[in-house]
Amino acid sequence: MERTRTRAGAAVFLMLILGHLGNALEVPLDPKVLEELAQPPTITQQSPKDYIIDPRENIVIHCEAKGKPHPSFSWTRNGTHFDIDQDPKVTMRPRSGTLVVDISGEKAETYEGVYQCTARNKHGAAVSNNIVIRQSRSPLWSKERNEPIRVQEGEALVLHCRPPAGLPPPIIFWMDVNFQRLPQSSRVFQALNGDLYFSNVLKEDSRNDYICYACFPHTQTIQQKQPITLLVLNLDAVNETVAALFNETDFFSDGSVEERKPTFLIPSGSSSSKMVLRGQVLELECITEGLPTPEVSWSKLSGEFPDKRTSIVTFQKILRIVNVSDADAGEYRCTAHNRLASIHHTIRVTVKAAPYWITTPRNLVLAPREKGQLICRASGTPKPTINWAMNGIPIENSPEDSNRKVEGDTIIFEEVQTGSSAVYQCNASNEYGYLLSNAFVNVLSETPRVLTPANQVYQVIRNNHALLDCSSFGSPIPKITWFKDSQSSTLEGDPYLLHENGTLEIYVAQALNSGKYICVARNTLGIAENHVYLEVKEPTRILKQPKYKVAQRNMNVVFECKVKHDPTLIPIMIWLKDNGELPDDERFLVDSDSLTITDVTENDAGTYTCIMNTTLDHDSASAELTVVEAAPTPAVIYEQPDPPTDLELTDMKPRSVQLTWIPGDEHKSPIHKFVIQYTDSLHDHGHWHNLTHVPGGKTTAHLELSPYVHYSFRVLALNAVGLSDPSNPSHMYKTNPAAPDENPSGVKGFGTEHDNLMILWKPLSVLQANGPGLQYKVMWRQKDLDKNWTSVTVANVSKFMVSGTPTFTPYEVKVQAINNNGIGPDPAVVIGHSGEDLPVQAPDSVQVLVLNSTLAEVHWEPVPLKTVRGHLKGYKVYYWRERSLHKHNPHRVEQQLLSFSGNKSHGMLPGLQPYSLYLFNVRVYNGKGEGPASSNLQFETPEGVPGPPSFLRITNSNLNNLTLEWGPPNDCNGHLTGYILKYQQVNNSNELGPIEELVLPANKTSVTLPNLKYSTRYKFYFNAKTGQGAGPVITEEAVTIMDEAMPSRQADIATQGWFIGLMCAIALLILVLLIICFIKRNKGGKYPVKEKEDAHTDPEFQPMKEDDCTFGEYSDTEDHKPLKGSRTPSNGTVHRDSSDESLVDYGGGDGQFNEDGSFIGQYSGKSSIRETAEAHSPVNTTTMNSFV
Repeated sequence: MERTRTRAGAAVFLMLILGHLGNALEVPLDPKVLEELAQPPTITQQSPKDYIIDPRENIVIHCEAKGKPHPSFSWTRNGTHFDIDQDPKVTMRPRSGTLVVDISGEKAETYEGVYQCTARNKHGAAVSNNIVIRQSRSPLWSKERNEPIRVQEGEALVLHCRPPAGLPPPIIFWMDVNFQRLPQSSRVFQALNGDLYFSNVLKEDSRNDYICYACFPHTQTIQQKQPITLLVLNLDAVNETVAALFNETDFFSDGSVEERKPTFLIPSGSSSSKMVLRGQVLELECITEGLPTPEVSWSKLSGEFPDKRTSIVTFQKILRIVNVSDADAGEYRCTAHNRLASIHHTIRVTVKAAPYWITTPRNLVLAPREKGQLICRASGTPKPTINWAMNGIPIENSPEDSNRKVEGDTIIFEEVQTGSSAVYQCNASNEYGYLLSNAFVNVLSETPRVLTPANQVYQVIRNNHALLDCSSFGSPIPKITWFKDSQSSTLEGDPYLLHENGTLEIYVAQALNSGKYICVARNTLGIAENHVYLEVKEPTRILKQPKYKVAQRNMNVVFECKVKHDPTLIPIMIWLKDNGELPDDERFLVDSDSLTITDVTENDAGTYTCIMNTTLDHDSASAELTVVEAAPTPAVIYEQPDPPTDLELTDMKPRSVQLTWIPGDEHKSPIHKFVIQYTDSLHDHGHWHNLTHVPGGKTTAHLELSPYVHYSFRVLALNAVGLSDPSNPSHMYKTNPAAPDENPSGVKGFGTEHDNLMILWKPLSVLQANGPGLQYKVMWRQKDLDKNWTSVTVANVSKFMVSGTPTFTPYEVKVQAINNNGIGPDPAVVIGHSGEDLPVQAPDSVQVLVLNSTLAEVHWEPVPLKTVRGHLKGYKVYYWRERSLHKHNPHRVEQQLLSFSGNKSHGMLPGLQPYSLYLFNVRVYNGKGEGPASSNLQFETPEGVPGPPSFLRITNSNLNNLTLEWGPPNDCNGHLTGYILKYQQVNNSNELGPIEELVLPANKTSVTLPNLKYSTRYKFYFNAKTGQGAGPVITEEAVTIMDEAMPSRQADIATQGWFIGLMCAIALLILVLLIICFIKRNKGGKYPVKEKEDAHTDPEFQPMKEDDCTFGEYSDTEDHKPLKGSRTPSNGTVHRDSSDESLVDYGGGDGQFNEDGSFIGQYSGKSSIRETAEAHSPVNTTTMNSFV
């Protein structure tokens, strides 16, 4: 029986709130608190910097903000005030800054320009980004007349597309007149500019419908270029033409196409250069011509391609690197070769960078006379310029404040005053872009308030953690203290731990910890308190566990599971079979403390688990059931039944027939049921299929039939033994064809590429077809746009591809069955989407909050759904540790990835390394892949406790001192403040002495401990510490050197005269005893019989049993008889009535026996004494082993 027990303590009811950074307060998210607090404006939503509008729709420019009081809004356009009241077409939404421009009757281009929103209240003003409004454009192709292009076979060719310039630029693709993609290969392919390149033309390239299409996704329009006609002439045709002109002279003597070396078309020459911005996509193109078709390969001369970001597409012609970083700069080589030659082109790539955040300024909430600072750090290439503004006005033009000092990217506030609240703007810009961030400084004087709900009850299982929350707010920051019941002393020290955010933690909760707790928040302006209650519950335990069962088939089985739980918790008992739900069978009866299975079968065998759940914990236990066959009863012999006979068809109708038969012999086992099978001689001759079954008491069956089938039937009987042989087939019955009764199932619509729609369905079976000529009518239309259905009729397939669709557009799809006798019912409509493409927008407003030394929380603004261009799967956060904050300890690890499914706006980054610099970015992803990454942001994790010291060893052992050396931790996780060394004596019985403790400075790597006892074992405990506390402990043991006088004193005993005399007397006594025994044996048995019996019963003459140390039977082996009256040594070697300590003391240390029974001491200093004792012991090694 296997048993597992898991208790999920309910101590953790909430996450710890962010710790305070410096003197800055965190504004609570509690709406009740926010309604009462004065707060400068904060921009919460704004339109993107580059905003391309649809000229067919009203223009909506978003600007939302919050603040207390609620802010008012104003706009500038092209740098000057935009008076909304003067333009009747422009309205502003109530309590919002969002502009709505009605363009009916107006041209959208009238409202193009640069807009900026300002949100203002009495505490400051926040401004939005500069929002550039541009109208999307999808101009028509200029009228042109394309003359047929004639080219000799084998020559290179370029078909130019030259689409009209649109906004945004169009997507180019080449198709034929039937809207089918033109096949492309390494010989024929589309370049990045949309032109179609031929490395060499073939005769089969001749056609009159080379059509270039330009798709403008913003307006969902497609423009078409006039078809291009291409005529490829081979040399034979050229010879005939020239011969007619030059008196039948064979102008080209050889009809074969001449081969030629590769040549670069794009780029030209042997080298070129390209600039790309950090975070964008780098695309390097290498287009060649030649015959045979050249093969293209890529390499990087200054390093390797970045893993996971590099792809080579378009038949090796294009090298693509996404999310470009500074490391991607360098020289890239394109090599083209065929069997005639090999050529190279080198592209020098430089990486520039628009500004990206290193540290974004964060809002400050300060109490009067407190200090704080705003930090705005950004990087880029070239290095961006930092400019500060206050309430939208350059800070150099703002009112002077002696308590404010601007130092480059930092504003330092000293002793802020009431009324000095404001919103500061940081602008980081270079020639490739800018970043703008608002951060307010809010000066508040607020009495403390406790945000945790009053009288909240916390429940926890005994011996688990308990966390009691006391979330508070005030300015200055309140100090938190805790009290229990009516006690006047604060709760500090073991078993309590007070966290910085006010949470009280009890490491191991016991019943005595239950009760009322009072949380008090206090600052210079006042005091607030809150009461919470802790209830410590008893754990759930299974007292009587289910046991292993072996049951015969058809017997009953009962598994018992009796549980003890806290009486105030509601228990729920659950039974599982093989970790799944119990079968839905009335034979399984679940009671409050048992499971009963009646009439068990072989399928019931398995592992059964009872689980007792409460709201706080659970316990479980398992047992196995084995089902065996019952003992056979030989009195009755059962057999399978004989097959039915005399099958007859009656009541024949177009869709049904009646079948009758006569049962065969049951052979003493009743027939349970009859199975009716059929074969279709028209479509599947010779294969039998189950049609239906009827109970064993019936001999007729009403059979439902399908049209257009040639049926033959047969019947099988089933009893407890098994199935009978099949009956003879019935006469054939043919049904007439009919129109389909149903349509294909499993209809789905999805895209395999960004411009197609694949329609799939499950085809009808032969029986479902109902007649010959089965076809499928596939219909589709764009949802909410097209009124008419587009359709096509296909046969012998289960899918159809629709090409040239817009990216990720919903379509209505349906499939209808048709045969020669008519059409099927009206099919159901299914919604599908055309193919996905990669998202085009990176998440905005990315921020990070460092919660503690190993956990950070990332926030971002979700991208607009229309930019996802597919099913939104979620967001991915790539993050990596750039280095430790120790300058001497650089470190770089591979990127880590966390995915957050759904339309999330935040996520946690766990398992971070303390005291480190991290970089991260956020990307949205859909079913196609990932979109562009947001700009890399960085954050620093605070100090944590250090890791263990890298080593601890004893380098010098003397009589009364030891020298220890150690190495600093591999992971300091902060600035080391020192080391803690503890040590204690260990005696021969492993008892530990009192602990001595030393605190050592961080710059030491060794220490010598004086005044130790000689020949003594010491155990050392060593760890490092930072400002956050001490790290894990490593241990080591060592022994001081023995006093050299000790062994000499022990060795002197063997040389003393009295000792030599004693040994001689013992030897003489043994010799006399041997002589007496020899004389008695020679008397030939003249001693009394009783004396012999006494010798047999004397326990000292009987061998000892090895299992229980008692005496066994007398041995008749004369050589093993001990001398009568001899005694074993009295030192405890054999007669051991106390404990193992006598042997340990005898050996002088932790004693043990060797495999041959000899005793091994721990210290070599007493080996001579031990060997002498063993040499004089009359007990053999086998007897000694019985004591081990």
